[in-house]
Amino acid sequence: MQTSQHVLFERSEMKDRHLVRTKIGEHIADKANLPILIFPEGTCINNTSVMMFKKGSFEVGGTIHPVAIKYDPRFGDAFWNSTKYSILTYAFNVMTSWAIVCNVWYLPPMVKEEEEDAVHFANRVKAVIAAQGGMSVLPWDGGLKRKKVKESFKEEQQKKYCQII
Repeated sequence: MQTSQHVLFERSEMKDRHLVRTKIGEHIADKANLPILIFPEGTCINNTSVMMFKKGSFEVGGTIHPVAIKYDPRFGDAFWNSTKYSILTYAFNVMTSWAIVCNVWYLPPMVKEEEEDAVHFANRVKAVIAAQGGMSVLPWDGGLKRKKVKESFKEEQQKKYCQII
């Protein structure tokens, strides 16, 4: 990774996030540079949904070239359910599967609209990717499978439920 232009950072460190945003901005400003590959979900889930995108990738401007990727589990399942299988079992399953097949769709480039903020732009890109892959759109991030649900998120859902009643 040291021989290429990787940008490593600790997501929980605010200074690192600002540094990454600056580096990405500088990179896309130079038209001679190659495009940057970013996975804005920050995690993978079970091939049925597209989770919340991190907004940092969409704050710096530039053109986004969305790519939808969906695994075909007929010959082997690429998804690792870490609560069900150890890393050794998962590695064995992948190595002994007939094939790991995935469909990849390169979607038309997208640009942030004038009145659009980074969150709305990210959600618009996410919706296009989900529609192409036949997946549902989830409003939360992948951290929920490893961390406790934030109290503010619980309260928001409770308020919505109360309005329905």
